[in-house]
Amino acid sequence: MGITKETANEIFSAGVDVLTLGNHVWAKREVYPYLDEEKRIIRPANYPPGVPGTGWTTYTTPSGLTLGIVNLCGRVFMENLENPFRVADVALNELAQYTKLIFVDFHAEVTSEKSAFAWYVDGRATAVIGTHTHVQTADERILPGGTAFITDVGMTGPTDSVIGIKKDLIISRFVNLMPSKFEIADGESILSAVVIEADAATGHAESIRRIQSHWHG
Repeated sequence: MGITKETANEIFSAGVDVLTLGNHVWAKREVYPYLDEEKRIIRPANYPPGVPGTGWTTYTTPSGLTLGIVNLCGRVFMENLENPFRVADVALNELAQYTKLIFVDFHAEVTSEKSAFAWYVDGRATAVIGTHTHVQTADERILPGGTAFITDVGMTGPTDSVIGIKKDLIISRFVNLMPSKFEIADGESILSAVVIEADAATGHAESIRRIQSHWHG
């Protein structure tokens, strides 16, 4: 849970351009100052003002395209944060000054909130990518206004697990109702992702395709 400077740098060294976080953003205290320094990492924008880090950013690709990236958390069965719909209005309006290509990571628990949010920003964001539940959904589509949407992009992590954690630990929690420390499983892993093609002139998505790739660790 959470991220450290070391794990972030390892991910960046693998070719990742921007990291978005979620509801475990504050799990590692030592990363708080780093969130203010490293602009390639964004945490949910709807945390209160004054907390470390930022909730949206821009990234310029080697070919010269500028992308806007927004990170938001849902509120249903999650923490009672600022309204992500209203915060999105501010973020999208600001990023629209720099680019039409805007991608939103909407980190939320329930499908209805993710779907409602995607419809709310349809035509104002290039894509709304749902995260948090670790299971890739099969509902990818382009909304009428040109926004690509998937309820959950899925997990990158061990397949022989319960959403990434050693399965015996999770089974024991359900059977005995006793707490236990989470440990990441090992073995074969899966990379879950989506590939989105978009028109840079309009910001509208033209296609969205799911990917699941397995490999042995």
